[in-house]
Amino acid sequence: MGKPAPVSPFAPANLPAVPDVPGVAFATAEAGIRYKGRTDLLLAVFAPGTTVAGVLTRSKTRSAPVDWCAEGLRHGNARALVVNSGNANAFTGKKGREAVEITADAAADAVACAPGEVFIASTGVIGEPLDAGKFAHLLKGLAATTRADTWPDAARAIMTTDTFPKLATRTARIDGHEVVINGMCKGAGMIQPDMATMLCFVATDAPIAAPALQKLVSKSADETFNCVTVDSDTSTSDTLLVFATGEAEKRGCPRITDATDPRLADFAATLHDLLRELAILVAKDGEGITKFVTVEVEGAASDLAAKRIALSIANSPLVKTAIAGEDANWGRVVMAVGKSGEEADRDRLSISFGDIQVASEGERAPSYSEEEVSRYMQQPEITVRADIGIGTGRATVWTCDLTHGYIDINADYRS
Repeated sequence: MGKPAPVSPFAPANLPAVPDVPGVAFATAEAGIRYKGRTDLLLAVFAPGTTVAGVLTRSKTRSAPVDWCAEGLRHGNARALVVNSGNANAFTGKKGREAVEITADAAADAVACAPGEVFIASTGVIGEPLDAGKFAHLLKGLAATTRADTWPDAARAIMTTDTFPKLATRTARIDGHEVVINGMCKGAGMIQPDMATMLCFVATDAPIAAPALQKLVSKSADETFNCVTVDSDTSTSDTLLVFATGEAEKRGCPRITDATDPRLADFAATLHDLLRELAILVAKDGEGITKFVTVEVEGAASDLAAKRIALSIANSPLVKTAIAGEDANWGRVVMAVGKSGEEADRDRLSISFGDIQVASEGERAPSYSEEEVSRYMQQPEITVRADIGIGTGRATVWTCDLTHGYIDINADYRS
């Protein structure tokens, strides 16, 4: 691999203080799968009775671990999670499936559960066979050394080209009882999720049945991770899993079985907020990033149309490079709206950078000031707004600029 990328300018000065989640413990190891001198293997162990829900990539070339997780989600029970970085175990054929089975069997033996209660995720290079023999034998020892207070270590172990670990925490109430929700994710390149991000794992001590949890996760993923793009590429490995240990039931918290139960309202809103924060952290660690960009579209024919237009803007190399160069080239935004394939009216279209209107009613705004907009483009965080002017649909998408740094990282990713 090439030299490490510079740390994102949006990396937090300090990681958040993340409390323990009752019923969850971690251990990590340096297995040497691809990286030297850093952890690349994570084992998470969950209390008996833990339920799980998740969403997975809709890529037609998804990885062997994603196939395995899809089967596990049908049953909704979890006792362990194994994650490796450095190798995606994608497009690896029969060998890939065998590597997953070896890993699941070893983890099941280590934590005394069924292989179907083990969830597996892999991230890294596509097309390289994964030798499970490098790490499966380590799981027994890891299971004996798990700790509840190592969320930062766990987040670091799943990183690939990320420049900082991504963590978030919240507390919510269910029928007056406090529960904790923690989450971690990784992702910096190959990011336009078609369900979640490359990898995201959330744990809570709330007692929620898997079907109810699944409805919450599916809805929130579509409005958070599915609104992030770095480079328009959907990973073969996208996986979002939410584990609910149910340990709060021991403190009197009622078990929730219906997603529409009003007692679940605060939890649902809080989970959504946590996933939104994690999604934005992915965009803020986009490979080669110098600018964090929010794209807001309103006035579209529908919310779905607005989202497609927003993604067209956010994924345009011309828009992204203009932002990197601090060039207020609003004509490129006009282009991106027009190429989206969604209904638009040239003579009703308005565009703003931040609160500065640059185009209105199909032409340059009368108040347009190149000097004013150029000053705005020097800010580290940029908002691009487009009012399509034909309906009530709206959407927000988060992205970053496109720089030489992105090329440098990806030109020698395998070398």
